[in-house]
Amino acid sequence: MYNEIAANKRKTVFMMIFFIVLVGILGWLFALYIGDQSLTVYILIASAVYVVVSYLLSSKTALAINGARRIEKKDNPRLWRVVENLAITEGLPMPKVYIISDPALNAFATGRNPENSSVAVTSGLLEVMNDTELQGVMAHELGHVKNYDIRVSMIAFALVGAVGIIADIMLRMTWFRDEDDTNQVAFLIGLAGAILAPIAAVLIQLSISRKREFLADATGALTTRYPEGLASALKKIGESGGSMRKQNSSTAHLFFANPLKGKKVTSMFSTHPPISERIDRLNKMGSLK
Repeated sequence: MYNEIAANKRKTVFMMIFFIVLVGILGWLFALYIGDQSLTVYILIASAVYVVVSYLLSSKTALAINGARRIEKKDNPRLWRVVENLAITEGLPMPKVYIISDPALNAFATGRNPENSSVAVTSGLLEVMNDTELQGVMAHELGHVKNYDIRVSMIAFALVGAVGIIADIMLRMTWFRDEDDTNQVAFLIGLAGAILAPIAAVLIQLSISRKREFLADATGALTTRYPEGLASALKKIGESGGSMRKQNSSTAHLFFANPLKGKKVTSMFSTHPPISERIDRLNKMGSLK
């Protein structure tokens, strides 16, 4: 587990550097077209500033995008007590608690470290899960907090969103260029943006290994000492679905189960392992007790 935490910290640094290098390359192409290479320096500075700001604020953005509403103990004592007891058991600071008004059965955790973490649960999950199942799901999410998965996932969310904007800008530069302009660099910039940006987004999301979900399942099961509770929760999600009404691919990797519509997600590019495989692993853990 300690190796995984160290690996997650290294992944965070790698993604930040990768993003700055990618933006620097596209900035250099843009500066070449404009004819002012000094712009490259400003673009690099802007990308570095964006990375720092994202590190500090992305968790709040992810919560806002998904319509999460922060609660206190009096708003939902049941959920609050479950999270509080698990945090005490794991020796973690009490995270901020949010509820998302959505019938889907889902949840996610975010934040840059355990001291600045948040957990969010859909209203649908609260209605359907019994106490044991809810405890299993929340133990899984606190497992992400403990393992520093939340930091990697948060940075991935911020950078994937920025890469999408870069791709759009690069394409628009080709659409609106002057017909009399014989400089083909504008076309090359647009083409580079169209090709590199989506590839970069996929690479960033692929860096969020599916192994983290298995590890969080195992961490949660060890915390509760009852893997059957989490397995039962996963079974209900597999039957009812975790697809959210608000569809946002840039935050999909944050969730407990795949929140996007359509079950035929290419396994190679999915950040969520099959629910059936997660249940099988938890059942094997239960049989070893």
